[in-house]
Amino acid sequence: MADLGTFAVLLSLVLAVYACAGSVVGYRLGMPELAVSARRAAYLTLPVTLAAAAALVAAFVSHDFSIEYVAKHSNRVMEPQYTWVAMYAGNEGSLLYISLVVSLSSVLAIKLAPARFARSMPWTIAVLAAVQAFYFFVIAFYASPFATTPVVPADGVGINPLLMHPGMFSHPPMLMAGLAGITVPFAFAAGALIAGNFGDDWVDVARVSALIVWGILGTGLLLGAWWAYTILGWGGYWGWDPIENVAFMPFLVLTAFIHSIMVQKRRGMFRMWNVALLNIAFVLAQLGMFINRGGPVVSVHSFASSTLGLIFLSFMLLSLIFAFGIFIWRYPQLKSDRPVESFLSREASFLVNNFLLLAVTFATLWGVVFPLFSDLVRGVDVSVAAPYFNKVNGPLLLGVVFVMGIGPLLPWRKASGRSLRQWLVWPAAAGVATAAGLLISGVREALAVVAFGVIAFVFAAIAEEWVKGSAARHRSGESWPAAWWHLVNGNRPRHGGYIVHIAILTLAIGVVGTQFFDQRTDVALKIGESAVLDNYRIEYVNRGGAERPDRIAQWADLVVYRINAKEYQADAEDWRIYDTGPSGQQTPTRKYDTQGRSYPGDRKIDTLQPWHGFYTRFNQVSVRAGIRSTPVEDLYVIPSDFLDDGRVLLRISINPLAWWLWVAGPVFVLGAVVALWPAPALERRAVRAAPQSPTAARAGA
Repeated sequence: MADLGTFAVLLSLVLAVYACAGSVVGYRLGMPELAVSARRAAYLTLPVTLAAAAALVAAFVSHDFSIEYVAKHSNRVMEPQYTWVAMYAGNEGSLLYISLVVSLSSVLAIKLAPARFARSMPWTIAVLAAVQAFYFFVIAFYASPFATTPVVPADGVGINPLLMHPGMFSHPPMLMAGLAGITVPFAFAAGALIAGNFGDDWVDVARVSALIVWGILGTGLLLGAWWAYTILGWGGYWGWDPIENVAFMPFLVLTAFIHSIMVQKRRGMFRMWNVALLNIAFVLAQLGMFINRGGPVVSVHSFASSTLGLIFLSFMLLSLIFAFGIFIWRYPQLKSDRPVESFLSREASFLVNNFLLLAVTFATLWGVVFPLFSDLVRGVDVSVAAPYFNKVNGPLLLGVVFVMGIGPLLPWRKASGRSLRQWLVWPAAAGVATAAGLLISGVREALAVVAFGVIAFVFAAIAEEWVKGSAARHRSGESWPAAWWHLVNGNRPRHGGYIVHIAILTLAIGVVGTQFFDQRTDVALKIGESAVLDNYRIEYVNRGGAERPDRIAQWADLVVYRINAKEYQADAEDWRIYDTGPSGQQTPTRKYDTQGRSYPGDRKIDTLQPWHGFYTRFNQVSVRAGIRSTPVEDLYVIPSDFLDDGRVLLRISINPLAWWLWVAGPVFVLGAVVALWPAPALERRAVRAAPQSPTAARAGA
């Protein structure tokens, strides 16, 4: 397998270099045969790269420990399903996976490119092939996953324990695929500029490819949050980890691009913006590769032992020079057809949206690179933690959500005072009513009140669009469900975007709830003892365990009761303060020896079995949280340690509204699919031909 894989990588490198050089030379010298040959070479990189990847997977499945990478990232006792995905558990194999993604996306992009883009395709192929060639070069000469070891071990080291989770099948490959896939829309834009194609021929294909990449990145980020929530043991889901940040930043920039490109498509504006946004996204993707592969910052995700930092830093700088060199060269030809006519217009709201998203991006970027500058300039190791990101990015992201509600309600060109009042009065009333209701109910967290008010405003704005648009069709004789379906189906990109907006709102509900109203405590319990937190009593009833060759596993059997806290206040002298919440409030926690007794108001509602594993070979702990999840709140229990005296150390949290974080994922995917789904030609003709009332026409615009 090692020889087959090595040969396939070298052949892929030759094919990529030939595709790049052949496309450029064939175009410049007017040799169409050479350009066609280069295109075919680009196609061939996919099956050859696929053969290399298949060879590596086969080596893992067959436990071929003569290959050093297989010996370092697998062993004979690991669960069989993880041997299939261990290929991207380390640096070398993940680079091969990225090369496979770039090859696949390049072939699809070249094959599916519209005929009107033919003039620019040689340059687009050259850009795609150049990126492929870089990865194949690194794999072939600096990070080969097929290098053999002179002494074949009887067993391998094994996979990192934190990677032995169902999220391993989705989160890492989606983030890597998203970062690698940004090459495609960038290549289309760069190819058009180099070829002197200054029209909008590249807009549709760049938008579709960017939407796909954006959807993959967004889904990967949400899956990573779920993974962190269930396994890392700190009770959270997003810690502004540098590696997550370097995927989050391109996602933000692509979000700006997806909105901004609609203005170019509809109004012939923001051409410079859109090219610049794709350039920034591409360069940030290369920064992500550098941060991850070079290990310059501390992260649970990074390959800190990698020696490839200088190589990826050089490629990132070359990408920066190339992308913005073309931009500066073609800058005079990128002017908009018309200026923004009014600040109260949809295109102006998209411009504000761009500024806010870029502000979040660069604030995050500064937090990621500041430790590097501090170490380089001052020789001081520092880390930028979550409080910085929350304080700076929180208000900015709230502004993004607010603009997300206003923008779609504004017309193109200019809004009148009457139209603003017509479309904003009900959403504004919903937002104010929500904020007032929270204040009346006793909520005193000002930012949380404002945030929930903004969320209600945007929800109401989307509902108003759908209700008024559906009502117009309903008056024509359609049923309400059919009217809504035809409304959405008549303009899938727009209404798919609304569904994505709903996903962002559900995510925001979860973020606000968990950030402002969570309760946490740490407690040590013997069997038979209970801990009381708010309206829950958690009783420790049994301890289980098992030893395997690679780990010592233990788990706690817990029974969860819903209680009447007033009944427990009679024994107030036993209450103890274990923790102080994030907002300064103290969380009272009672440790209680049940001795077979319970209060009349106690009601058993669930059983939990949080798990704790110590991996001796890695000297590392991995945990699985016990979670009771409802739309109102999560009860979250982590076993920090099992003590020799029989006690278990538990970290118990109540995370309000956390359930809504995970609802956002399926809704996000649904919205992205609706936005991407092509309308049949017959349907498009019917939509163009059907007369519409003014309200229905506005709702489908």
